Amino acid sequence: MPKITTFLAFNDQAEEAVNFYVSIFNNSKIVSLTRSGAEVPGTNGTFLHATFQLEGQQFQAINGGPYFSFAQGISLFVSCETQEEVDELWDKLSEGGEIQQCGWLKDKFGLSWQIIPTALGKMMSDKDPEKSKRVREAMLKMVKLDIAGLQRAYEGQ
Repeated sequence: MPKITTFLAFNDQAEEAVNFYVSIFNNSKIVSLTRSGAEVPGTNGTFLHATFQLEGQQFQAINGGPYFSFAQGISLFVSCETQEEVDELWDKLSEGGEIQQCGWLKDKFGLSWQIIPTALGKMMSDKDPEKSKRVREAMLKMVKLDIAGLQRAYEGQ
């Protein structure tokens, strides 16, 4: 087990969320899933906890009840190599959720995600401050990030 693992506490949708996330990302699986046994009256077989991996990164999930909610100050940052990957993840994760500016969204469970093309970081870190400024200004006008639009801004078009 890694030394640090992201732990997600859902109200009562943890099992649905885990299955949803694992279905979206490649190299993903449920590592373990624990359900209550007969020792808990009336809840035999109820989901308790899961350990799962998304793109090889380990996570844990529980149903924590209404006391827990996700805050936007924490998000899952997804690096995407192609526009097709951006589009696919954006569409799947935003369905039933809330789209936001600059590649951010909240999924239907309230978890914040950043769907970011790797090209953005390369363009933003260019030594030419005018190029990176144009890219930043273009990004700030976008909801879902568009690599071609960012590239045009980078090139001054």
